[in-house]
Amino acid sequence: MLPIKNAHIVVSPETLCDPDSSALYAAKELRYYLDRITAVSLPLSSDSGEENAILVGSASGLDVSGCTDDGFLIESSGNTVKIAGGCRGVLYGAYELLERLGVRFFTPTCEKVPTDPDAVIPDLSLRMEPTFEYRTHNYAAIRQYPRFSAKMRFNGSLGAGIPRRLGGSMGYGLFVHSFEHLIPTAEFGETHPEYFALVDGKRVTTSGGRTQLCLTNPDVIRLLTDRTRDFLRAHPGNRLMSLSQNDWGGNCQCENCRKIDEEEGSPSGTLLRAVNAVAEALEEEFPDVIFDTLAYVYSRPAPHITRNRHNVCVRLCSIECCFCHPFDGCDDERRSVTRPDGSKSSFITDLRDWGKICDRMYIWDYTTCFAHYPTPHPNWRVLQRNAQLMAENNVKGVFEQANGASQGGVDFNEMRAYLISKLLWDPYCDLDAHRREFMEYYYGAAAPFLDEYLNLLCDTAEANDHVGFNDNPLHRFLEEDMLAKYFALFDQAAEAVRGDPARSMRVDKARLSIRWVALKRKTMLRGEFDAEEINAFFADWKTHGLSRIDEWCNVETTHRALLEGKWRGVEYFDHWTGEEAEYL
Repeated sequence: MLPIKNAHIVVSPETLCDPDSSALYAAKELRYYLDRITAVSLPLSSDSGEENAILVGSASGLDVSGCTDDGFLIESSGNTVKIAGGCRGVLYGAYELLERLGVRFFTPTCEKVPTDPDAVIPDLSLRMEPTFEYRTHNYAAIRQYPRFSAKMRFNGSLGAGIPRRLGGSMGYGLFVHSFEHLIPTAEFGETHPEYFALVDGKRVTTSGGRTQLCLTNPDVIRLLTDRTRDFLRAHPGNRLMSLSQNDWGGNCQCENCRKIDEEEGSPSGTLLRAVNAVAEALEEEFPDVIFDTLAYVYSRPAPHITRNRHNVCVRLCSIECCFCHPFDGCDDERRSVTRPDGSKSSFITDLRDWGKICDRMYIWDYTTCFAHYPTPHPNWRVLQRNAQLMAENNVKGVFEQANGASQGGVDFNEMRAYLISKLLWDPYCDLDAHRREFMEYYYGAAAPFLDEYLNLLCDTAEANDHVGFNDNPLHRFLEEDMLAKYFALFDQAAEAVRGDPARSMRVDKARLSIRWVALKRKTMLRGEFDAEEINAFFADWKTHGLSRIDEWCNVETTHRALLEGKWRGVEYFDHWTGEEAEYL
């Protein structure tokens, strides 16, 4: 075992001279947090002759040829510690060591670093790889704090992405719903209506992506290929490239498309044939690019015949699912989708079917109520089971779509984001221990009451409800008698941390979740408008620095909708994307 206060951190001379080296960044992170633990300033150099050395990256001499970009090795014996790995893995190895010493990275502004001047690094022999090759969510913190994203061991690219010194990321060209970008209706709708979906005997050329492409038209395939090539040349470095249907229904029902849909038992067959054709045409020029498409709504069920090419990824979406029961434990038949022959297919069936035939499947999952971000979302007990089902069915990557508000949100989103990061690295981790650690440190003495609240929430929802991704707050678990119980528990939580300013603020912020539900139900269901209560809620919302309440409109529009008796501000728009949903 190595006494930390005697340690010397070593990188190679080449690493020390490269400011963009992830190994150098890993060494600096180790130095900072080990200094914090011991209150001793540890030296960092390229002098490998020092005893009591923590050797990072190539200086370790470890063979990392078997590691992926995210994998790492730690070998600790006696007075020598060695850490090495892929471009991101070497950094993850440093964080793994720190976590084994008691460090916790809960949020960008809340870390737990123990104080122990006599701390030692135990003997270790670790080789670790993540379960999923692609891992991310869209909580604002990882966009605003790339360093925190690295600590969460995320490698997805949202916003500006992750810099090379933090290991870089798997860039995603266009990310999703890309057909409208590649073949815009505004550009081709009038001149080439045959490029677009035939629905009820008419070509739908509505602007703004409210249509689909006719994917059996050879001119469409050629144009998709050319436009995709142009995009990749203009945006080098993308590991993934989206070739995916628009966020709309109405897949093409022309004779050729319908024939393939029926033959395949799903419109995913027609879609996959088109994406395979583009991927094959572009493989030679872009051998490292994975071409990504969706299995989404009408294309969710797996095809009977067509298989994805080796450079094609299928991203299966759980948007119809119930999120208070696990994928394999929900009996709500309304969550099924319809195949061309009229038969129904559940999500767990689709997940298993794709897992049998697809060697690179990603998941797009949903972890909040998008219509009312503050609404308590009782998915705490399904997160781990669903992640395990993904792993057991050949899933290689996961995107957890969450509260994407630019200033964050309530409903314990900080803890949910933390737990998701643990699950995407290892779905079989001790999630209860992670949750307990977060609650006890982040909420202090309030933790037992807030934990009781979350358990009561889930117990009631599981027994009485099915909860979707976009529901109004009308479920049994949100009725007034339950809200009264929740408020009582929050009162106890607030009293427990009275005199603890940071944790009192966190409890008050979390309480906004049930305050919003109570206010919305009061105005919408009983027609009661308490001006003081309404004003106080929005004042407190702003005091906590929060932005959107709804996924697709700003807080001012949501406030106006409340006053005018509308469930959501999007009711003012022709389409739910009708307003730029920024803070102001």
